[in-house]
Amino acid sequence: MLLSTLAPTSALQLTTFTDVDAFRPAELMEDARSIPLDIARFSATRAVVRLPACRIILLKSFARILDTVYRAPGGMIIISMDDDVQASAKGMSLDARYMVAVRGTDDCHFMEPRANLHAMVIFSPDMPDRGWFDRTDRLQASITDRAALMHARCLVRDLLRAAAAEPGLFEQPAVAEDLQEGLLLAVDDLFGMTPSPDGSSAIAGDRPSKLVRRIDDYVASHPTSPIYTASLASEFGVSMRTLGGAVTKVRGMSLHQYIRLKKLWATRSHLLKGGNGATVASCARAQGFHHMGEFAALYRATFNEAPSHTLSRGRHAASRIAP
Repeated sequence: MLLSTLAPTSALQLTTFTDVDAFRPAELMEDARSIPLDIARFSATRAVVRLPACRIILLKSFARILDTVYRAPGGMIIISMDDDVQASAKGMSLDARYMVAVRGTDDCHFMEPRANLHAMVIFSPDMPDRGWFDRTDRLQASITDRAALMHARCLVRDLLRAAAAEPGLFEQPAVAEDLQEGLLLAVDDLFGMTPSPDGSSAIAGDRPSKLVRRIDDYVASHPTSPIYTASLASEFGVSMRTLGGAVTKVRGMSLHQYIRLKKLWATRSHLLKGGNGATVASCARAQGFHHMGEFAALYRATFNEAPSHTLSRGRHAASRIAP
């Protein structure tokens, strides 16, 4: 189990509770009140990681009745971290397919007949609006795309592992922003970022293609810079929902997938031209990839070879043409 493999660091707060009376004070700080259904076997573990504009809370819960008042002016989401979930919210049965989301304040009632593992991502009110929440002060539950959910789960696990193994990464502002951007893009996918059904962000004529060309030009002119969707939208004078809708319409994939694909191809180009001084890590990090395990898996899935093999081929080709 993930939580049992982690150790607390300066970037990772990790707390295990074996006594309900020790857990209650921590819970009351968040205006939550649990009634455990099996005190004799009570156990709960919570891990917290902070990023510049959000925090991630991973909780191994317990069988309980939960009344809580969510106060999330910047919004929050809750996703399951495994497929064996049993819960209900306000009488609505929830399984692992569901994402719970709220912005503002909502008085909610949960029932968990067994222990569950779930992640909460709570966003700062200062974070630019990405068009996720259509309503305020009302908790909503929706079925997510399976691939988007699996990617979000993987990313949360990787962030917790990184916080435990390399806490220094989270102390570097540029790296922390990159890590957060990956998470925000994953949340874009969970919400299924497409133009609003009311047409408020519809794009007329060939504007989607022009926006995508601008994205391509921007990526090409900033080869080593991190690319954030909020900055792109601001640069182009459009909403993040509009920008995401353009990419979906023209490229047939989400903005997250498209930017990631562009970065993978740019990394491949660096590997092929890197020479003897290049390493897989340096080429990957130059394109904003900081989790080497995740990067290697993405690279292999995209190019059907390990990045080290690409680098080796590039060095071999360079040696053949060297004088």
